[in-house]
Amino acid sequence: MFTGLVEEKGVLVARRPHGPGAVVHVRSTLKPLVLGESIAVDGTCLTVTKILPDGFEADVSAETLARTTLGALAGGAPVNLERSLALGARLGGHLVSGHVDDVCTLTARVPEGSALCLTFEFPPRLARFIAQKGSVAVNGVSLTVNVARGRTFDVTVIPHTSEVTSLATLAVGDAVNLEVDLLSRYVARLLEVGSQAAQAPDASADPAAHEASHAAWMDRLKRNGML
Repeated sequence: MFTGLVEEKGVLVARRPHGPGAVVHVRSTLKPLVLGESIAVDGTCLTVTKILPDGFEADVSAETLARTTLGALAGGAPVNLERSLALGARLGGHLVSGHVDDVCTLTARVPEGSALCLTFEFPPRLARFIAQKGSVAVNGVSLTVNVARGRTFDVTVIPHTSEVTSLATLAVGDAVNLEVDLLSRYVARLLEVGSQAAQAPDASADPAAHEASHAAWMDRLKRNGML
């Protein structure tokens, strides 16, 4: 588990094929590293398989190569790095799993004083998870959604974040890794299951009871600020 607060900008030194997947060499000064520990590389949770004088190596599965930007990044590209959250540490960002939902594209970047407003386009299937003032992780960076409209959302990158992450180097058209808020995923699943139960009750159940149960779940979610 991570927080989306980047510890360091590393460098993807090289990526070499390894079976259906690959091995990546990442330059980093994070220390001390431990074999088997988890590090989020541009928001993708990877396991350290070899410790090197200038960083570490990690295996990347074929699934991860296909679903994230790690399969396309060129050697020398900057990457955001974060070690896993220590139990009891301050949670400064939001809960980030390091499991990328999809790749999205930067469609606009507009300076706002010393800050930077970035607009991203995302796949339609993720629209129900992205909300105004909700949280997202972009290349492993915890950000707050300013506005969500259609298939795009805007975020503001403050000067400190520009300095310690790679977000300020993004150009229009660049692909980034997107992870939606963990809680929104579970709320959406609860609503989906509740809706299915209400629409297709089993033969032995009372339809009115299913409707009442679904309504009760919806009311509970609303009262707790989840809708």
